Amino acid sequence: MCSGPVEEFLDLGLQPISQQYREPDDTSDEFRFRLAVGQCGTCTLVQQLDEVPPELMFRADYPFLSSSSSRMSRHFLGVAENLLRTALAGPDPFLVEIGSNDGIILRAAQRAGVRHLGFEPSGEVADIAAAQGVRVRKEFFGEDSAREVADVDGKADVIFAANTVSHIPDLGEVFRGVHALLAPDGVFVFEDPYAGDVVEKTAFDQIYDEHFYLFSARSVREAARRFGFELVDVRRVPVHGGEVRYTLARSGRRQPSPAVGSLLADEEARKLTAPATLAGFAERASGVRERLGAELSALRRSGARVVGYGATAKSATLLNYCGIGPELLPFICDSTAGKQGLVTPGTHIPVRPPEEFARPYPDYALLLAWNHAEEIVAKEPGFRESGGRWLVHVPEVRLL
Repeated sequence: MCSGPVEEFLDLGLQPISQQYREPDDTSDEFRFRLAVGQCGTCTLVQQLDEVPPELMFRADYPFLSSSSSRMSRHFLGVAENLLRTALAGPDPFLVEIGSNDGIILRAAQRAGVRHLGFEPSGEVADIAAAQGVRVRKEFFGEDSAREVADVDGKADVIFAANTVSHIPDLGEVFRGVHALLAPDGVFVFEDPYAGDVVEKTAFDQIYDEHFYLFSARSVREAARRFGFELVDVRRVPVHGGEVRYTLARSGRRQPSPAVGSLLADEEARKLTAPATLAGFAERASGVRERLGAELSALRRSGARVVGYGATAKSATLLNYCGIGPELLPFICDSTAGKQGLVTPGTHIPVRPPEEFARPYPDYALLLAWNHAEEIVAKEPGFRESGGRWLVHVPEVRLL
């Protein structure tokens, strides 16, 4: 981002594309890349050291839908309502979303009669949104496409992105696009996994191919300044294991809220960007790998039946880093129809529908979708009633 020196602090080994599920009998070569992470010594931005071509990750058949989780649906509807009450409350507002997925936020704008447009390169996901009346462009957001939209639709009052900006290695292209499309007094709002939560919780599985960056308030502020923007607000968001919603405006247009200074001071007090902090994080990740493997092996030797729950993108990092395959987890239950009947990336564990979880219930279940623990545990009361125990690995390996 700033041409400063990037120092590696964590190597999670060779990893596959996190959402590249395959047929059980597919023996073709599987793309792998070294998932190593470093931090810039100048601007403190945390990033992967090897870039995966975006077309390999965000394919036409990309399997994740934002609306698949009731909790995330409620979250995004809340975001939309907040934007409609505030930044989109003026005359003839215009909302643009980068990475609009199946259009939860834009559908709310549509119902409110607000002009809107989504950028979504995954064609089948974009088609789902379009079928519900959402305006969407099936392409990546960038400077050229942003200028085209500005010429036709005018400037945007809000440019929003959720779990998208951290996916784009060329942040300069993002900021140049925002610069071309955002109204003079508009805001660029995005939320992504927070480096502070990842480090504090030892949530190393939040690092996978799509999450090229791990943002902190300090690194976002430094990145914004290089393109004429200012960090004017931050808000901690309790989804996806801990995120921050950043609000940026053109420099000098808005007074930063006290929350910005507070979070920056908190990061400084915690020494979030200190090399020793990151080295400790890497050491704890290695410890989780050893303890989780040992726990699953011990359960297998004891004759206990263990399965996985939640074939998430983050589980690809965990399973491949820890060397967990079908011999330790015979299958994983997941509600995403497009994953059922396939096997997991790299580790080739069968994915089955949630109905299989109770036929019969296992003795233990590794909760891979740990960030949705409350929702999943509430949905599966029969498992605990049958004597089953949930096994989690964040912030440490333990039984719930």
